[in-house]
Amino acid sequence: MVNPTKDAFSVKAHDNIELNSALTNRETQYNREAQDKLRQIQSGFAKGQISRRNFITGALAIGFSLNAASALLNQAEAATPKKGGRLRSALTGGATSDTLDPGKILDTYMISLQSGQLRNGLTEVAANGDLVPELAESWEASADAKKWSFKIRQGVEFHNGKTLEVRDVVDSLNHHLGEGATSAAKGILNGIVSVNADGKNRVVFQLSGGDADFPFILSDYHLGICPSNGDGTIDWQSGIGTGGYSLTEHEAGVRSLTTRNPNYWKQGKAHVDENEILQIPDANSRTNALRTNAVDCMSSVEVKTIDRLRKLSGIEVVSNTGNRQNTLPMRTDTPPFDDNNVRLAIKHIIDRKQWLQKIAHGYGEIGNDNPIGPANIYRATTEELPQREYDPEKAKFYLKKAGLERLKVQFHAAETAFNGAVDGAQLMRESARPAGIDIEVVREPDDGYWSNVWLKKPWVACYWSGRPTENWMFSQAYAADADWNDTYWKHERFNKLLVLGRAELDEKKRREIYVDMQRIVHNNGGLVLPLFISDVHAQNDKVKRPPVLGNNLEMDGDKHAERWWFA
Repeated sequence: MVNPTKDAFSVKAHDNIELNSALTNRETQYNREAQDKLRQIQSGFAKGQISRRNFITGALAIGFSLNAASALLNQAEAATPKKGGRLRSALTGGATSDTLDPGKILDTYMISLQSGQLRNGLTEVAANGDLVPELAESWEASADAKKWSFKIRQGVEFHNGKTLEVRDVVDSLNHHLGEGATSAAKGILNGIVSVNADGKNRVVFQLSGGDADFPFILSDYHLGICPSNGDGTIDWQSGIGTGGYSLTEHEAGVRSLTTRNPNYWKQGKAHVDENEILQIPDANSRTNALRTNAVDCMSSVEVKTIDRLRKLSGIEVVSNTGNRQNTLPMRTDTPPFDDNNVRLAIKHIIDRKQWLQKIAHGYGEIGNDNPIGPANIYRATTEELPQREYDPEKAKFYLKKAGLERLKVQFHAAETAFNGAVDGAQLMRESARPAGIDIEVVREPDDGYWSNVWLKKPWVACYWSGRPTENWMFSQAYAADADWNDTYWKHERFNKLLVLGRAELDEKKRREIYVDMQRIVHNNGGLVLPLFISDVHAQNDKVKRPPVLGNNLEMDGDKHAERWWFA
């Protein structure tokens, strides 16, 4: 668990030694009140509400010495956001088939552009994991959590000067609903019966069943609010939104340029003048771009190069652990993966410890064919769901149950699926041989992978950022009717439990439901999950960021364009 005091006031090794010592000594002594006081002092100073003298006085009152308090002040001054500059980001996951339709967002490039710069949602997952208001000021639910009312923020403008209205919100949400909708968010919104305006500043959602997590769902990056066209449709084609930056140039899958919105409604956000995103799928090319100062930051550092990158002057490497997961989904509607015995055989030929060391280089933790990650609150314990081990003999046992002595299959991978996907496939091919399983590794092009391979081929490499709630993860990727159900899996009891868990307000009962669902996925699903992987990005030391980074998505929750600044 992160220590709030150290997290809020961490310093580089060459900073004041006394400060580091003070933080270490207080790690087990500070209560929540003292930690909150430290954060209040730093926040107040950053907003100009606390003077340098009062900052020092406040730090002394908490128990820091004068030297430590001065070091804290120096760090706080360095951490105060400043305006200006063009932030150049080398990202992955873009494709020439990308569109500005928020319902078609697939990967980091377009998440960062649309959700991180152009558009806002009704709610937002803050860096500390809390759900906070965005375009919705507040919300309330009926006693059975089937009816939710959201008060819409007033005085917000779109990039074209149009004032945000309730109709924009209603039409933007309906864009993802209905029989003709093609949005990737449709699966997590299928519990919505209706979305209607209630007066000039309130939107009411009627659900088919209770959903205690519903406000979390509305933070999904597909649900950015666009201007209404007045006829029930929305203008997504222009890229206009209420976000901190407006679109200046855009070449799908190649490059995008945005300019700061001078009328942005969020205070203390959107610091740089311009954001330039470059799609660079090759890890070596991203690294070279950072080393030669062609870009200021990069996503998805190749873990085998981390130690070398850390030694370079002027470059900082940052690791952040959350629910990001490397997966190998099998289509359960396609032979031979329509036989659960074959699926179980495959799950036993993965040497997960080898993957952790050779693919993740220790930056992560072993997976257990269960998508609920270390940041989720209802995650099954190892007592509730024992760890699956590499076992070729057990794999042979399940092959025989499927009526097979040997098995030959293709596995499709590309580096854009996740760093090390192709190397992982080669490891899997070798570890499968003792079980009589012959895996042909098919290396696919990075461009178009998400539209031409994922959801198309029977067995592929994939990654998920994970989701903040169990219901969200299960609803988006494992529900029978989910558009992103990449295993094409349908399990009657699982889907009944999904509805029950969503509506259950008793936390103990809810946990029992979600643990049971994790067992079902583990034992019957088409999911192979070798690793939960750390997000690792790199930046030059002129780029500054808040002390707490979001770990719901990479690159500070894909909000780095809004949250970071230059020294």
